[in-house]
Amino acid sequence: MAWSQGAEAGFSRRGRSFGLKGVAGPKVASLSGSRRVRRLPSLGRVAVVVDQGSGFTKAGFAGKEQPRLVLKSSSLVPSWDRPVLPGAPGYELAGGVARAHPIKHGVVVDWEALEGLWERLLVGGLRVCPEQWPVLVSDSPSAPPAGRERLAELLLFEALAVPACHIASTALLALYSVGAFSGLALEAGAGVCHATPIYAGHSWHETTFRLDVAGSTLSRYLRDLLVAACPDQRLHALPRKVITQLKKRCCYVSLDFEGDLRNPARHHPVSFYLGNGCSVCLSSERFRCPEPIFQPGLLGQAEPGLPTLAFRALRRTPATLRTRLANTVVLAGGSTLFPGFTERLEMELEAQCRRHGYGALQPRLVAKPGRGPAVWTGSSMVASLRSFQCHWMTRAMYQECGSRLVHEVFN
Repeated sequence: MAWSQGAEAGFSRRGRSFGLKGVAGPKVASLSGSRRVRRLPSLGRVAVVVDQGSGFTKAGFAGKEQPRLVLKSSSLVPSWDRPVLPGAPGYELAGGVARAHPIKHGVVVDWEALEGLWERLLVGGLRVCPEQWPVLVSDSPSAPPAGRERLAELLLFEALAVPACHIASTALLALYSVGAFSGLALEAGAGVCHATPIYAGHSWHETTFRLDVAGSTLSRYLRDLLVAACPDQRLHALPRKVITQLKKRCCYVSLDFEGDLRNPARHHPVSFYLGNGCSVCLSSERFRCPEPIFQPGLLGQAEPGLPTLAFRALRRTPATLRTRLANTVVLAGGSTLFPGFTERLEMELEAQCRRHGYGALQPRLVAKPGRGPAVWTGSSMVASLRSFQCHWMTRAMYQECGSRLVHEVFN
């Protein structure tokens, strides 16, 4: 997106004030000629805001500080209703039931399952009539551009018949959550990590880096570590939800991984009784679990860790912008909430800068305590701004120009 900077705009909710640089209405060349984006007709309603993620999807209303609803993005589908071949992307088969995962590593892989998710969100969860509500939805910064076209066409305007929509990069929305318009967004969620530099609302695909090691991967890794440490068959049967709770409650990022691994005195074990006659003790597993975000090689992945990707993203940006972007490195996503995550990331990112001759570059991390739903929060903030209302793609625009217009309105 290339929104031009305007005057400061602010809005307050429940006594809390947010500052965000306003977004002036851009001129958009339509497929049939030059025109200005039409202002959304007054519907007497605020917008619905949806952050669709690989693990969870958050939905609520613009201007609120928290989403109204958080649902698992996956859903159970009878296998006789939707025949699935073993190993098909986006599916798990178990006991005659297929678990559909519409989004994998931030990319939509099953549009039919995604439509079902949206119906559960809007109709069953928020209890709104989609035909009457404009919708702002997040999109992965590394997702194929054609996905935005399909999202607008197949889902929003055809299946749900919304009056207007806006599709925005999760990286940009993460910056909005801290009132920034330029910076480096570092996201770590359930399915994917991203390092995305953004200047004045504009990002470049060639400077965006992704890592397919994130929260869901770490949960599976923690199960493997626990089973290796205690080969109790009951550990194999632990629900994924229990493993995730153990990860969130017990695990942390080590500031000296190799040293902690060699010295058992630093392990700080904790034990839990799980209520099924099984107890579990976490020792080195507490800091080994999140380490693959920094060292994907522990899982056999050849790609570098998130600090290296963050440095590469900064190095790819123009030299005139690099310092400004490094001054606002915004963390977002639930997998950034491990204790020690911010300190380790800052330490390694600074080391990367020094090692490669960028010692004058001093990255400044912005890590707000409530950064788990930062993308949704940023969506809520920007969708409630009066200056944003000229950025909707309306149903009339879609009917006149088709879904290809999304590449002009949202890029």
